[in-house]
Amino acid sequence: MTEIFKGIPEIKYEGADSKNPLAFKFYDKDRVVLGKTMREHLPFAMAWWHNLCAEGADMFGRGTANKSFGKKVGTMEHAKAKVDAGFEFMKKLGIEYFCWHDVDLVPEADDIKETGKRLDEISDYILEKMKGTGIKCLWGTANMFGNPRFMNGAGSTNSADVYCFAAAQVKKALDITVKLGGRGYVFWGGREGYETLLNTDVKFEQENVARLMRMAVDYGRSIGFKGDFYIEPKPKEPMKHQYDFDAATAIGFLRYYGLDKDFKMNIEANHATLAGHTFEHDLRISAMNGMLGSIDANQGDFLLGWDTDEFPYDVYTATKAMLEILKAGGLPGGFNFDAKNRRPSYTEEDMFLGYILGMDTFALGLLNAAKIIEDGRLDAFVKERYSSFDGAIGKKITSGKATLAELAAYAEKMGKPELPGSGKQEYLEQLINQILFK
Repeated sequence: MTEIFKGIPEIKYEGADSKNPLAFKFYDKDRVVLGKTMREHLPFAMAWWHNLCAEGADMFGRGTANKSFGKKVGTMEHAKAKVDAGFEFMKKLGIEYFCWHDVDLVPEADDIKETGKRLDEISDYILEKMKGTGIKCLWGTANMFGNPRFMNGAGSTNSADVYCFAAAQVKKALDITVKLGGRGYVFWGGREGYETLLNTDVKFEQENVARLMRMAVDYGRSIGFKGDFYIEPKPKEPMKHQYDFDAATAIGFLRYYGLDKDFKMNIEANHATLAGHTFEHDLRISAMNGMLGSIDANQGDFLLGWDTDEFPYDVYTATKAMLEILKAGGLPGGFNFDAKNRRPSYTEEDMFLGYILGMDTFALGLLNAAKIIEDGRLDAFVKERYSSFDGAIGKKITSGKATLAELAAYAEKMGKPELPGSGKQEYLEQLINQILFK
């Protein structure tokens, strides 16, 4: 097999003092942290769409990167070249998983049956590449937002014909996910939402989205899919208001429609910030509801109001995210780099540098989060902050045995309560800095 990324060696761990840009400074896959190796804590995945397809185009200009890999774009030869490039890329970086949309893998034909044949052909080719490499499929999904037919959504469309087409795409994407041994299947409602309420029946649309998801679960289980289904929340863009606004909204939707036993959250950092939350907020909400599934690892730019999908470099955010993940017991899914190089970073070397940055950032986050847990002061402070509920009246409240009248009588006897204990936010922020930089 001809080497595609010539001059790019296998990326190895060289430590924080290394000056080699093509080396890990913090990601040491065999280093044990809290009883598990970094590799076990951080199951990284390559996003097929950004890494092998995206050329850096935006609404103001054509792409700058060449992702042809020596073949004519839009052909099955090119689709296979992307497979070759992707597996060489993952092997050189030590990445063990990949994620994909159906139309990332093959050029979409006008006839859905032809697209299905192409997916069968390329998935056979991928299976051959998977043999003996240890590289696996993390999750698959169907692109139900890019084609003009989905201008009004897929599950939320006003067209029954488009709805059936979406169902066909989901069915085939599930077939390929099972064929490739995928651990999950994602619904990202890229256009499941509305531009104006003037022409929208929200209740009808949400019910139809739920029906499509329920059919997907039933079909997936019937063909042997044992993994989790995921919803990937996002509040806006491309639609003005999307139905899966944030983790809390998506979890409420799943519970209302009885889908919560099969679905978990695939949380993307940039989507959380677009919803006005921190990344760790949506992770906490998902975890406390037993629905933390997988992660799209990226970050946004607070100076820009759209989904920039940058490679993560903010170590504070990665640390807080890893703190939530460790306390939740880890992920059943993984860390998919739904991230792309900046438009001026257009070389093949830049592709590797982006992943090195992201992997090192989360490795640092893991190390820092472990130090915070082992230090113990943060957890002890939080426990003490709620200690009044360990007392007699507090225990009665938390056990559910107290009545409103009983609590009112207690308050009247007490008179005036003292102020709650200080939250000491500044002390805790100082504490985090001390642990991270001592």
